[in-house]
Parts: sequence; structure tokens; C-alpha cells
Amino acid sequence: MSRTTTVLAIAALAAASRTAPAQMRAGGGRPYSPADVHFMTGMIPHHAQAVLMAGWAATHGASPAVRALCERIVVAQTDEIAFMQRWLRERGEAVPDGGAGHAHAGPLMPGMLTAEQLAELDRARQAEFDRLFLTFMIQHHEGAITMVETLFGSHGAAQDEDIFKFAVDVNADQTSEIDRMHSMLAAQSSGGKSP
Repeated sequence: MSRTTTVLAIAALAAASRTAPAQMRAGGGRPYSPADVHFMTGMIPHHAQAVLMAGWAATHGASPAVRALCERIVVAQTDEIAFMQRWLRERGEAVPDGGAGHAHAGPLMPGMLTAEQLAELDRARQAEFDRLFLTFMIQHHEGAITMVETLFGSHGAAQDEDIFKFAVDVNADQTSEIDRMHSMLAAQSSGGKSP
């Protein structure tokens, strides 16, 4: 399935899920569902792992292009972790720790690196770090897109405006970054400079 088709399918699923009856309400406020809570609680450690991986760029000899990408990932996903924690806290739900030490605690969400993959990335330096980082972060981002698709395919999910907008943004941002990372990998393998 092409990325354009995936985005259109997500939009259709989102429209369908927004018309389904709500299963819960936050203190009489906007509706939210168990699928919304699962998405937010799963995406926090997912983002924490991305922040951990990206945080290694400066100490592992990453190229300037990969370092710039990593800096954007750290800033964006740290802000998003704070947003997800606040959303859960405001609804009286359990709030996972978003620190790097919790980046791979508990069950792995789609696309998350195993402990072995994290160790392999941590051992890599310079061009090998770049290659592994890009390869693993593509896997990681594809997992986040799978999580968005699962959310929008769940009955009653994504009726809360904040969840809906956040999930659509995650899908768009990570799809765009996947395309960029594929280009960077292609440039690296051809010996060219990263775009």
C-alpha cells in the first residue's frame, strides 16, 4: 500500500471512528475510549525510545545530516511525550514515565527496537551509526504509523479532538521523515551526501 493510500485510508477510518458512540467521558467532557488510552500509554514509551536513540547521535559520530534529524526528533517527541502524559493525567488514567530509562520497559509496541537492536546501535560509530540509526528509525516510525492505523480502526476511538489531531500529525510527520530517511540511506549507500 502506498503512503498516499495509507493516508487516505487513515482519513476514512478516522471519519468512521468519529461517528461511533463514545465509551467514556473525561469528567463529563469530551469522549474518549479504551483504544485512545491504549494508544497514548503505548506511544509514550515508543517516543521515549526514539528520544533515546536520537540522543546518541552527538556521542556516536553521526554525520551532520543525521545529527540535525536527531535533534528534531528529540525536541518534537519530548514535547509530544509531555502532551500525552498531560492528556492521560487530566483523565485520571495511569501515566507512563517518559524517561529514556523506560524506553524499552514492558511490552514492545510496533516498530520498537529490541534490547539487542538497541545494543547494536549503541556500539556503532560514524557511518555505521548513521546506517543503523536510519534503518532502525524507519522501522520505528513505521511502527508508529501502524499504531495510528490501529487507533483509527478501533470502534469509538479518536473522537477526542486532541487525540484525533495528534494521531493525524504523528502519521503525517513520521511518513514524511520515513521518506527523508530513505533518501538519506540511499545517498549514504551511493557514497553521496545526505539531502
